Amino acid sequence: MPSAAPATPPAGWRWAPAWILAYVALWPAPGYAEGVLVLGALVAIVKLLSSRFRGGTQLLSGPAWALTSVLFFAYWLPELVSAFDAVDRGRALREAAADLRYLPFLWLAAIAVATEPGRRRTFGGLAIIVGIWTVDALLQALSGTSPLFFGLDSIKHAISGRGMCSAAEVAAVDRLSGVLGPCNLKLGQVIASLSPFVLHAARRRFHVAGWIAAAAAVGLVILLAGSRASWITYALVLVWSGWRVLGWKRLAAVFAFGAVTLVALNFTVPQVRDRIDRTLHAMRASEDGVDTALSGRARIWGAAACMAREHPVNGVGARGFREAFPACDPEPGEPAAWGEGPAFHAHQIVLEVASETGGFGLLLWLAGVALGWRAWRYAERSARDAARPAMLALAVTVFPLNTHLAFYSTFWGGLTLLLAALYAGSLLANDRVAPATDTAAR
Repeated sequence: MPSAAPATPPAGWRWAPAWILAYVALWPAPGYAEGVLVLGALVAIVKLLSSRFRGGTQLLSGPAWALTSVLFFAYWLPELVSAFDAVDRGRALREAAADLRYLPFLWLAAIAVATEPGRRRTFGGLAIIVGIWTVDALLQALSGTSPLFFGLDSIKHAISGRGMCSAAEVAAVDRLSGVLGPCNLKLGQVIASLSPFVLHAARRRFHVAGWIAAAAAVGLVILLAGSRASWITYALVLVWSGWRVLGWKRLAAVFAFGAVTLVALNFTVPQVRDRIDRTLHAMRASEDGVDTALSGRARIWGAAACMAREHPVNGVGARGFREAFPACDPEPGEPAAWGEGPAFHAHQIVLEVASETGGFGLLLWLAGVALGWRAWRYAERSARDAARPAMLALAVTVFPLNTHLAFYSTFWGGLTLLLAALYAGSLLANDRVAPATDTAAR
């Protein structure tokens, strides 16, 4: 067994957890979050190059360097290869070049969780951020206004004379938007993907009661946020996390309580009722019923399958879906369920990868999944315990039997790659943490 590394990273890198948390905390202001990401990537690469990567194994183990880099290239190489004959080749090549910024930032994220103190700060900080966003969303549910978004919007007004969202976007909102605001309706997906960090922290600090309280609060926000994809994501989190904490019998009681809550919301909250009604359309035998239940996604998926057939090697280009959609639209000229204009992406990870990056991209994504799974399978139990929140967050985010946001977009791509780096850095950390002994919480 290799000798353990020091308990803390070299002094020059102790800022890494704070940098990662600042990036996440600024997601409600995407421009500033992107600035933090780019600056963090530049600082990381300059520091590594200035030292000629000397002492790299004090920052990350060799396997952690390798897995973090491999997961990045499983994402980025399909994007690069798909750009050469994309519909808009120049833009696609520029996007691929710009996305190289993610690699040093992922190294920085992995370094942030490579030691036990770093993991505690990073995972605990993520739990606090998501907890604050959850409380803010509950306050919005009670008062009609998100205090955090109101504050951000007021600052934006004071600086530029206009708000973060247009009046039309505010008027059209049909769900709980929280700190992300009515022009960025991703609250449900974001909280669902990051919920393992909240549940993990609540369990460690407050045992079973803490896990149940956190699960109920987060679950209520996700239900009111109205995204059915986030409902599926959070159900997976509850199943995986809950059986370890509660056992199957008490977990079944939790789901029964959730079902009762969903029925109550169906009668009291129009947005929840609307989404349940849409889902019930799937019980109709007709293709139109299924498409209605999926908010028009059956039509989008038909177009994605067409793109994959027409461009089987490297797809239509990452983020080229909207340009290629009219030629593959299975119902040209018919009004779309999502409104005017083409669909922007496939809304499903396998179809997105197959249509935009082709068979080459699909093979590389599957290779990344296989290597990530292999690292988990052969890791020590203590390493698995250390990485479990990041593993669960990443697994439910890319779970293929669900609908998804665009993985090659700046926001969702950045979130997914961050989770991949946290997973690799914590699973293959230099130090060795003791196996969990908190039997009272099991």
